[in-house]
Amino acid sequence: MATAADRVQWSWTRSSCVSIFFIFVLDVLKCSTMVCAILKTRETTTGCAFPSVTNGVRMLFSDGKVRADYADFVDRQIAAVRRVHAGEEDLPALHADKLVRTLVAAADSRQFGSVLAGWRDEETVVRARADEPAVFVEKMLAELAVLSQAEFRSGSSAVFTRPIGEFLHYYESSGTTGDPVAAPKALDDLAANTINIGEMWRRVLTPADSALILINGPFAPAGYQFEKVMEYLGVLSLRLWVDNVTGDYTRILRLLRELSVSTYVGSPSRLLEMLHFAYRHGEPLPRFRRLLLMAEQAGPSLLRHLERLTGAKAFVGSFGSSETGTTAATCEQGRLHLQVQSYLFELADSRGIRPVRGDRDEGELVVTCLDLRARPLLRYRTGDLVEVTGTPCPCGVALPVVRTLGRVHDVMRLGGDGVRQEDVESVLWAENSPEPGHFTVLNYMLVLRGSDVVCLLTTDREPEAPSLDAVRRRLAGLFDGRNLSVRTVPALPPLASLGSYLGWKLSRLVDLDDPAMTDRLPPPIAEVVRVSLAEIEASTGLRPAIPLTEGTR
Repeated sequence: MATAADRVQWSWTRSSCVSIFFIFVLDVLKCSTMVCAILKTRETTTGCAFPSVTNGVRMLFSDGKVRADYADFVDRQIAAVRRVHAGEEDLPALHADKLVRTLVAAADSRQFGSVLAGWRDEETVVRARADEPAVFVEKMLAELAVLSQAEFRSGSSAVFTRPIGEFLHYYESSGTTGDPVAAPKALDDLAANTINIGEMWRRVLTPADSALILINGPFAPAGYQFEKVMEYLGVLSLRLWVDNVTGDYTRILRLLRELSVSTYVGSPSRLLEMLHFAYRHGEPLPRFRRLLLMAEQAGPSLLRHLERLTGAKAFVGSFGSSETGTTAATCEQGRLHLQVQSYLFELADSRGIRPVRGDRDEGELVVTCLDLRARPLLRYRTGDLVEVTGTPCPCGVALPVVRTLGRVHDVMRLGGDGVRQEDVESVLWAENSPEPGHFTVLNYMLVLRGSDVVCLLTTDREPEAPSLDAVRRRLAGLFDGRNLSVRTVPALPPLASLGSYLGWKLSRLVDLDDPAMTDRLPPPIAEVVRVSLAEIEASTGLRPAIPLTEGTR
């Protein structure tokens, strides 16, 4: 007799997954219109006809049933996402249905198995489906405990509902801010995430575009995920990375020129480092049409700064994490939209936790993943601060608009005041001055020790003393009561390129009095920090309060 899981959960058997071509799975996941356009072009230019596309997807699965089931899943997923975008979907019903399926799956995990044991019973499922959808979702959220980052990181594999061999790819988070988090990808959640991003980015990109994916995290899923999105859209992509020690971008800059790459996909700090490398080595600055930025907080001042340097239109392209997947993606208006078809969203602050209902609100984002049934996360506190704007977007997509405010731990307290990334960058990256001899601040790092604050700058030219002092005066208001100095350096320490791993507070605002700055860093990052602190001491004369130690794992 079929179990509750058999009746409500779409899944893959171990025997089916074994038959998948692991290297090339999803490599040709594309919308039919994109593929047909490409094939028509190639047939015209080469005289070669290509096979037709079935169900809008070309597959490379050896197992015929897997091919058919997967094509059906993709078609249904695309149709549902487009209905949600158009405001034509019954969201409460969709959420209730997906939440039931997720709870049945989660009951098979070690993390949730004891509290959700009743969801292995068919009668529980029947009763849940008899409830009014919105009431059921609200009731379940009230009953489920919140999952903290610390609790999850201490045993992230406990959320798995399938044997590890039934996942397609194994990834982990960087582990720079705690224990590494296991983030393997199963076929269904990889497909759902690809479609969610792709259906938003197709409003920004076309098959005529090309993309550099520059994400220095070979063991994290982001680079691979965005490569899948580009394939979904029929966009040529280059997925590259740069050695953190040499920081040599020569080959990448050459490829950007030769291939006329139109789009940058990656973190702001990596792009800034590449631009500075070009300045230092007399290379032409790379020019783009679009920047799709992620993995770091990018406020309006940083976006405008990067637009001036590259000639591109800058977007915060996506927002999420290795463990949750992509919770928000950009539209053509440059606004992030919460992917409500795949998540239940809540906000947490001193007033408690409440659902995101579309009205203006802000707090720490709490997510329940609805399309992540191989490793479900229920009411997971992300540590990310966001603002739901409460206003519809001119793009017409019927998804809530969200603005990221940075990580909870990325506020630097100076006495009773807090200094945020945007506070500093709005001073450093105001609009370019028309005055002769004006210099441009390319990048920065702030170093604190006792009452001293040193702002290290890289610039496009060596500024004159009065111009540098003008920057110091503008910054002084943020550091009232501190001894502030501003210095230019040929290059920033390696920490400045690691914002996507370490966050702003550790990578750009280095507090030498804070022992936690160096706690529990894995050896590769610890070595980068050692080098950075040595360079900071050489540049400023300031040294950490305690020697850097590797920390216990």
